[in-house]
Amino acid sequence: MNLSLENRRALVGGSTQGIGRAVAEALAENGCAITLLARNEDRLREVAAALPTPAGQAHDYLVADFDDPSHVAEVVQTYLAQHPVGFHILVNNTGGPAGGPLLEASVDALRVAFNQHVICNHLLAQALVPGMKAAGFGRIVNIISTSVKIPLPGLGVSNTIRGAVASWAKTLANELGPQGITVNNVLPGATLTQRHHSLVEKKAAQTGQPADAIEADMLRTIPARRFGLAEEVAAAVAFLASPAAGYINGTSVPVDGGRTGSL
Repeated sequence: MNLSLENRRALVGGSTQGIGRAVAEALAENGCAITLLARNEDRLREVAAALPTPAGQAHDYLVADFDDPSHVAEVVQTYLAQHPVGFHILVNNTGGPAGGPLLEASVDALRVAFNQHVICNHLLAQALVPGMKAAGFGRIVNIISTSVKIPLPGLGVSNTIRGAVASWAKTLANELGPQGITVNNVLPGATLTQRHHSLVEKKAAQTGQPADAIEADMLRTIPARRFGLAEEVAAAVAFLASPAAGYINGTSVPVDGGRTGSL
C-alpha cells in the first residue's frame, strides 16, 4: 500500500493545536512538506519547528485569520506567486462555531461561521486547484463533523454550516474527479481537543452538572466507550491524502468510535 507523500506539499488550516496540528504531524511523518495556516504566529513558529522533517523537505507557515476570508485568500495567493510549485494537498480545518440552539443564534453568528468554513474553504480550493491540476495529483480533505449525518443537539450553527460544507465538497468532488483530484470529508466524533473541553465546560455551567458526569453520559453513547484522539482523526486524513486513496472520492468518513447512528 502506497502511503508515501514524498515530494508532496500540503497546506493545513487551523494547524497550531488539536486535530489540525495532529494532521500536519501525520502528513509530515509520511514525507510531506507542510505549510501551516493559522492566526497565531508564535504558535505557528513553534509547531513548524517541531514537525518531523524528512530529507529534502522543509516546512513553513502562513499567518491569516479565518474571520477575514479576503485576507486568507490574499496571503495564500501571495505565497503561491512566490512558490509557483503550489500544493498537492489541502486540508480545510478551523475552529467550530459556538454551541447553542439554532433558533437563538444570531444572523451574524451564521454569517461568521459561513465565512470561516464555506467561504474560506472555497477561496483556498480556488487558489490551490490549478496547481493540483498541473501536477496531475490533488487531495482536498475537509475536517467537519458527524453532524452532517445526524445533527448534534445544542450545536445549531455548527450543524447548519457543516452540512453546507459537506454539500460543497460533494459538488466539488464531482467536478474535479476527472482531473485526478479527490475531495473528501473526515467527520470527527467526540475527540479530546480544546473544543471538546470547552463544550463540556459550557454545558456544565448551563446545567449545574459536574463535567465528569457530562462526559460519562457522552461515553455511554459511544460503542468504543472512550473519546477519540486527535492522532486517530489525523490518521484518516493522512490515508485520504495518500496515493492509496486515489479511488475514494466525494465521501464522508466518520472517526467517532461508532457513535453515529447511521451507515
